[in-house]
Amino acid sequence: MASKDQPTPLMPHATATWLVDQTGLSFEQIAQFCGLHILEVQAMADDLAGSKYTGRDPVHAGELTLGEIELGQADPEYALKMHKAPVEVTRTKGPRYTPVSKRQDKPDGIAWILRSHPEVSDAQISKLIGTTRNTIGAIKERSHWNIQNIQPKDPVTLGLCSQRELDAVVAKAAKRAGITDDDDTVVENADGRSDKEKLIEELRAEREANVKAAAEAAQEAEAEAWLAKKREAEEAGEVVAPSPGFAQPPSEEPTESEDETPAD
Repeated sequence: MASKDQPTPLMPHATATWLVDQTGLSFEQIAQFCGLHILEVQAMADDLAGSKYTGRDPVHAGELTLGEIELGQADPEYALKMHKAPVEVTRTKGPRYTPVSKRQDKPDGIAWILRSHPEVSDAQISKLIGTTRNTIGAIKERSHWNIQNIQPKDPVTLGLCSQRELDAVVAKAAKRAGITDDDDTVVENADGRSDKEKLIEELRAEREANVKAAAEAAQEAEAEAWLAKKREAEEAGEVVAPSPGFAQPPSEEPTESEDETPAD
C-alpha cells in the first residue's frame, strides 16, 4: 500500500480521467494514487460523473513514469508511487482578488478615490482596489469605454476594501504629499495623553464624585435621624448624646452677655 503521506497529483480528477482512458490500471490503484474514492473513478470510467474532466498526463507532468505504470498494470495489488511531487501553486504578487459580483463596481470606487483623494497614487489605488493602472488612467482621462455610466462611490460601501485599509492608504499618501494635519494633532495631544488615558481619568473622576456624593448623602441622613431623635428625647425630658459622626449643632441657650443686665 502507498504511504498516506504521499502527495496527490496537482489535478486529481483530470489525472484520474487520463489514467482510466490511457492505462490498464485498476480503479483501486487510480483512486489510491489520485486520492479519490473508488466510486468516483468508476463513475468516470462509466461516463456517469456529474462533471466532465479533460485528461491530464501525469507522465508529461513528471508525477509518474511509464515504468511505474507498467509495474501497476502487471500487478493489480501494486501501489503507484509519486515520481515527483507537484509544485504547490501560490498566488503571486499583484492586484488583490475581487469577487466577480463586485468587479463591475471597481470603476465607481476608482472614480471616488480620484475625486476625493487625488493625492493617492495610481499604484496605491491599484493595490487597494485590485485593478490595473491602465484602467485607472482611462478613468482619470475619461477615455474609459463605460465612462458615461461611472458614478463615484465610496469603495468601502461597495465592499472593495475596508475602512481601515482606505484610511491607511489616504494617511500614507497625505504624509508623502505633506498635507497632514500635524498642527491639529499637536493641539489635541498637547498634554501628552492619549484618548484612552483621558477616558480613564474622566471615569475615575466621575466615580470619585459619586462616592463623595453618596458619603455626603449618608451623613445628612444620619444628621436628620439624630435631630429627630433629639427632639423626641427633649419632649420626653431626656438628654441625647451627640453622634460621633458629625458635629453637634450649636446650643440655642443665651450667652452670658445676653443674660447680664446693664448696671445702674
